[in-house]
Amino acid sequence: MADTVARLAGTTSPRAKATPRRRGLTSWQDRLAGAIMAGPALIVFIAMFLIPMLLAVVLSFTDWNGYSLHFDFIGLDNYAKAFKNPRTIDAAIFTAVIAVAGTILCNGIGLGVAALIAGNTRTNTVMRTIFFYPYIISALIIGFLWSAILSPQGAVNSLLTQFGVSPLPFLTDVTFAKVSVIATIVWSHFGFNMILYLAGIKSVPAEYYEAATVDGASRWQQFKSITVPLIAPVVTVNLVLTLVGLLKAYDIILALTDGGPAASTQTIVYQILRDSFAHANLGFGAAQSIVLLVVTAVIGLAVTFARRGADQKASES
Repeated sequence: MADTVARLAGTTSPRAKATPRRRGLTSWQDRLAGAIMAGPALIVFIAMFLIPMLLAVVLSFTDWNGYSLHFDFIGLDNYAKAFKNPRTIDAAIFTAVIAVAGTILCNGIGLGVAALIAGNTRTNTVMRTIFFYPYIISALIIGFLWSAILSPQGAVNSLLTQFGVSPLPFLTDVTFAKVSVIATIVWSHFGFNMILYLAGIKSVPAEYYEAATVDGASRWQQFKSITVPLIAPVVTVNLVLTLVGLLKAYDIILALTDGGPAASTQTIVYQILRDSFAHANLGFGAAQSIVLLVVTAVIGLAVTFARRGADQKASES
């Protein structure tokens, strides 16, 4: 009532005058609260990612061995060496094979299994647990486990011998070793993709499937025309996470083959750590890690934009 009288009289009440100031104070308080809550995460990001990355950039231009207090700046020599070193090139090629083949297999198997066990039954619940369990086991444990299973005197070859079949060189032949590494990585990773796809499938409204069933669509037609288009954002997330994760594959390979036979299963991360510490060439390792960081970022962004473009075209059509 006082505000109404004040407006009619051509004046402004004290409370009306205080409103803009109070709003400005509230906005300032909200920003301060947001900064305080974001502060710890920002500090961790700066300390654990930004500063180490800047140090790696600086070290990549030096010949530091990781131990001495003396080092010289050598410009782009480490980067030139990285692109000319045959060992680094071979490791990069095998890393690309793991990333591409693993991404396709992990997402294909994960999506297929998710579609098969999406129902709300006890059997499906047990199957989800079984398929997801390998993902939560340490990669080193998985590597040692499969090394014991696939070794020349391992469980598989012992079983083959009992049936009169010659042992297979799972870990001693170059081709067999590469296939074994990829298969082990896929086995340990696809459960994560399956869980994300299950979440996406569960978010699809049941009315779409009911209408398709009434129209006589088969389960495969429903999966192809309803499920896959509606979970396209989940597909994008899965592709990026899997691809980026497999570019950094190291633990399983260390325990399974230790980079052998004849260095045929060494990945780029394995090579970086070997050059940095085993060969005492931290500057060269830092240069390789920067190259890997740039390549990973470019690939991740490319996949994201490609999937986004495909999703927009599908929505427009």
